[in-house]
Amino acid sequence: MTSLSGNITAPVLTDPDTQGAVNFLGGLVRMRARAAQTAGAYALLEHSGERGYMSPLHLHENDEETFLVLEGTLRVEVGDEVRSVGSGALALLPRGLAHGFVVTSPQARFLTLHTPGGGFDEFVAEVGVPFVNGEPPQAGPGPDPEELTRVAAAHGIRIVGPPLLP
Repeated sequence: MTSLSGNITAPVLTDPDTQGAVNFLGGLVRMRARAAQTAGAYALLEHSGERGYMSPLHLHENDEETFLVLEGTLRVEVGDEVRSVGSGALALLPRGLAHGFVVTSPQARFLTLHTPGGGFDEFVAEVGVPFVNGEPPQAGPGPDPEELTRVAAAHGIRIVGPPLLP
């Protein structure tokens, strides 16, 4: 995890050409604001994926994760709760509490806000396959589960269960 201190001292202005985009666990993730740009205050990522795009059950040791669904529907499992989260809904997931999501509609688009930033965005950048010249990478096998677990742990994320199914 990146540990940055201080306040944001200069404006941060980006556009799609300067924001990284990766294929991450089968979905498209655009790095709208990286922790390095916000003095570690937060990271903001936009996810797009088809039915079945999901995360394994995991927890964040150092940050809260907030989902804001822009289009489509997700099933979010957190602790003992299972909720359908549709367009316009928000889910705030505390650090240290196991959770996961899966897209249950044909497609979905949602934001995740990580506060403070510096763990999840770095994890996504390390595991994700970058787009080149705006083109998605060729489809291929996802990351090896053991490697995914190792890399996640290095960024303060513990994978504690299997991926969720739609």
